[in-house]
Amino acid sequence: MDFPERFSNLPPYAFPRLRALLDSHPAGGDVLHMTIGEPKHKFPAFAMDVLNANLAGFNNYPSNDGTATLLGSISGWLKRRYGVDVDPATQIMALNGTREGLFNAQIALSPERKNGKAPNVLVPNPFYQVYAVGGVAAGATPVFVPADTQNNFLPDYASLSSDVLDQTTIAFLCSPTNPQGAIASYEYWTDLIRLAEKHDFKIFADECYSEIYRDDAPVGALQVAHEIGADPERVVIFHSLSKRSNLPGLRSGFAASGPKNIAEMKRLRSYSGAPNPTALQEVAAAVWADEDHVIENRRLYREKYDAADEIFADVDGYTPPQAGFFLWLPVDDGEQAALKLWAQTGVRVLPGAYLSRDTEQGNPGAKYIRVAMVADLEEAKRGMLTIRDSLFKV
Repeated sequence: MDFPERFSNLPPYAFPRLRALLDSHPAGGDVLHMTIGEPKHKFPAFAMDVLNANLAGFNNYPSNDGTATLLGSISGWLKRRYGVDVDPATQIMALNGTREGLFNAQIALSPERKNGKAPNVLVPNPFYQVYAVGGVAAGATPVFVPADTQNNFLPDYASLSSDVLDQTTIAFLCSPTNPQGAIASYEYWTDLIRLAEKHDFKIFADECYSEIYRDDAPVGALQVAHEIGADPERVVIFHSLSKRSNLPGLRSGFAASGPKNIAEMKRLRSYSGAPNPTALQEVAAAVWADEDHVIENRRLYREKYDAADEIFADVDGYTPPQAGFFLWLPVDDGEQAALKLWAQTGVRVLPGAYLSRDTEQGNPGAKYIRVAMVADLEEAKRGMLTIRDSLFKV
């Protein structure tokens, strides 16, 4: 298939679809954006001091793989957070945000053929759009696997046929999940890693929401792989400062895995990468080394979890998120609900179908809306109360 033809059947990206749905209608009240997961809490103040001290770094080309300072800081964080020793020189690569890594790692690590056929990439449904688009770019076929209430919003990859699994090169898992806020357990990760070993595919663990949670810290894929003695090449993890530290504009993330995977990813990035400026890498190094601001950030989100639980307590089907900052609210029709909210109240939310793919089993997001709890507590509560009063009879 010619390269442009690979993308011909992809649906429009979620937010252009949302604009097409809503923008021809006037807002029915004061506009409140609860669509995009762009954190609005304050980022750590010391980041500005670090930036000002390193402005001279803009006079130089930055390190493509990450400065030694940044890679060392990330390695230290992985040790503190997950108890895993990761060599900063060979097992970590800095990223210009994780979207870049999630896309390009598929091109670097997914072979064009497996067992003589085009490969599969397993994608939870709903999903972050780059999973599927990156797979298509790598010449793979995305296989969409439901992540709904029947399986605690975690895809049951083991239910797929051996034929599908044997053709698989990569399986994606976001934990905590976007949009549902579910957490993969230690047992889930163990079973998935063993399935990957049996059928010889890699796991791409998108863990960008790992530091926003209610109670216990979510386990990590690399942590479980280490503890059960799995090959570190089996798992590639992706993390970011966007959610953890309220720095989406810093565009700083990383991937970590075994040395072979990272070497292949670095080789591609040496041609195609867009590294962060050195000054911003120094900021990122300082931020990864600090936990106080992360603890405070988590406290603010816990206040919003509590508010959501109270406001939607009587809504049939409401599932309290265990992590992340989204609500995944059940409605009769996600598009109709989003349009009604906008036209009657000015609150802007995302139809769940825009994050999901139509399959033979239906679209698992069609009867949901995603609500981003990223604003401050009072504004988030105002939005949630408006949603409840407009869409739900309680």
